Amino acid sequence: MNKEERLTKKIYTEQAGYEWTRLVKSPFKKLELNTTLHFLEKYLPKKGLILDAGGGPGRYTIELAKKGYNVVLLDLVKANLEIAKKQIKKAEVKDNVQEIVEGSILNLSKFKDNSFDAVLCLGGPLSHVSPESNRLKALSELKRVAKKNAPIFVSVMGRFGVLSQAPARWPEEIAMNKHFNELALEGEDYNWRGKNYYCHFFSLEELEKLFDKEKIKIIEKVGLEGFGSANEKAINRLYKKYPKAWENWINAHYKLCTYPTVVDISQHILIVGRKK
Repeated sequence: MNKEERLTKKIYTEQAGYEWTRLVKSPFKKLELNTTLHFLEKYLPKKGLILDAGGGPGRYTIELAKKGYNVVLLDLVKANLEIAKKQIKKAEVKDNVQEIVEGSILNLSKFKDNSFDAVLCLGGPLSHVSPESNRLKALSELKRVAKKNAPIFVSVMGRFGVLSQAPARWPEEIAMNKHFNELALEGEDYNWRGKNYYCHFFSLEELEKLFDKEKIKIIEKVGLEGFGSANEKAINRLYKKYPKAWENWINAHYKLCTYPTVVDISQHILIVGRKK
């Protein structure tokens, strides 16, 4: 386990409860969840066994189990999995969750080649992997355990989405020369969430190159928060105070969230690939 993986395990142990609630805390946060679910529904097979790799406290595992899929949940952090067990029981989907496994997306050796009808790595686990050679290793493992022609869903944290928020939310970080230049120019952040934690923020081009190197066919690219990424407060206000405007906005979001420019400015970027 390298430095970045240790840092990741530490912060998600500390913030496991937050991670369970994160995707449902506000209309803006729900964009990531609901847009991801929209594209899962579009590309998942009608039935089968799914690996939710780096699935945290099990938000997607539970949603898919409710739909009748058999799911294996894997995560690096024991505290996440303890929450997942409780929430899976509460949701009454235990029969559809085949296994709950503590482990890393860098090492899926527990699973045989061609084991899963679909593979998920959602919410940003790959953004906590360093260096690039390890990101390729993780993507290779996700590909290995997927069956031929199975969809592979990977979402990461977007560099330009976070930079668009920086003037309003983190002006003090812009003043940190070395830190800000590494973030802006390389996507490297060792001051993630204002502490000494690690996150890598991707451009769309960078994530596409990883898929190309692993020879995973890209079938869809999605900006999960889309063109609202820089305006979290405004999006929440739109939802609460202007229902007709929200309806029009969300309809436009689903039509435009696959435009490359919109993908690249999103806080979270999703690529849907297919194992050749």
